[in-house]
Amino acid sequence: MKTALLLGASRGIGFELARQYLTDGWRVIATARDEKGILALQNIGAQSIQLDVTKTASISTLSWQLDGEKIDTAIYVAGMMDRQSAGEVPTQAQFDQIMHTNVLGAMQAIPQILPMLQANGSAQATLACISSVMGSMTKSESGNCALYRISKAALNMVVRTLQAEVTTVNIVAIHPGWVQTEMGGPAAPLTPQQSASDIRKTLANIQPHQKGHLLNHDGTVLPW
Repeated sequence: MKTALLLGASRGIGFELARQYLTDGWRVIATARDEKGILALQNIGAQSIQLDVTKTASISTLSWQLDGEKIDTAIYVAGMMDRQSAGEVPTQAQFDQIMHTNVLGAMQAIPQILPMLQANGSAQATLACISSVMGSMTKSESGNCALYRISKAALNMVVRTLQAEVTTVNIVAIHPGWVQTEMGGPAAPLTPQQSASDIRKTLANIQPHQKGHLLNHDGTVLPW
């Protein structure tokens, strides 16, 4: 049985990824920040871990909570969006909250997860970070959600530099599309079901030219 690890899966795309992997017969280990999220994940059959990626004391426990695991696919889903303009001055609290969730959390979690992906022994062992085309230097033509854009550009670099050092695991950043979640809003063209399905297909079939890149949910390589 294959194992998927989902970091930040109590709602939206993360929850739908958990549901779909379980439906396909995978074993799913998923994290959530609070008891409500833990219960929701347990109710669909996932093994749940309470974890807050913004708290170092919490995320530092990940490796021992997963001790002995061999993971096929790991996805860092946790993310936070702001609505701040590029011309506004962010507070330190706003900056820290976005950067800790979207960047530092990933950088603290990934070194703990990599040995479990490498222990899998499969050439298709894959680590993905849910990023955004809004973090693309080429594609960004707006100043809205400035901290979110900056944080996702940083997350993209995490993926890029990590793949340069780790050759035994497929590592990608992936844009889920504009999705009908709490973050994306009801006007978005994609449902969580469609986005999660595309992401799963893409991650199951990573090709050499896609490794270390920012991918669209359908697998298309997006510009940095």
